[in-house]
Amino acid sequence: MTTQPSALRADARRNRERILEAAVRAFSEKGADVAIDTIAKAAGVGSATLYRHFPTREALVEAAYRNELARVCDRAAELLADNPPDRAMRLWMDDFIDYLAAKQGMADALRAAVASGADPFAETLDKLATAITTLLHAGADAGLLRPDIDPVDVGFSLSGIALITSDPAQRERAGRLLDLLLDGLRHGTNR
Repeated sequence: MTTQPSALRADARRNRERILEAAVRAFSEKGADVAIDTIAKAAGVGSATLYRHFPTREALVEAAYRNELARVCDRAAELLADNPPDRAMRLWMDDFIDYLAAKQGMADALRAAVASGADPFAETLDKLATAITTLLHAGADAGLLRPDIDPVDVGFSLSGIALITSDPAQRERAGRLLDLLLDGLRHGTNR
């Protein structure tokens, strides 16, 4: 069982965050079989520190994925605090594409974790739907986005865009498609 982040001292929390960031990079760049010691070194911690937080590779993979999920979902409220709702939605769409790229990079590691019995995806749809709903409601309340949009439809649309523009050379195209999707979310409002 992994240590809960809220119960950690500040230095342990920083170590945990560095480990998770290093894990996402390592699994994305080097695949599911990257050595745990490589991740610990990249995070600037010893292997014992890594294992204290994540006793198994599967626990590390699951935590790294869930951390990325939490990061993208939490970003919705942060963006709304600093931007008009339609702009916040568009910025969040970029973050979502980046999240899916990290998830794709970790695909082999995630498959291995699932094969071992872990379920890193258990809360994914609910958390993403909540973040998208928050953005859509703020936009509808401001008269900037349509009030009749299903957040799951937006999530699937974003996933489709990410799928067809997964090559980094397609990032510009992804931006244009996200702009097009946002225009569709605005259709029928008093822009």
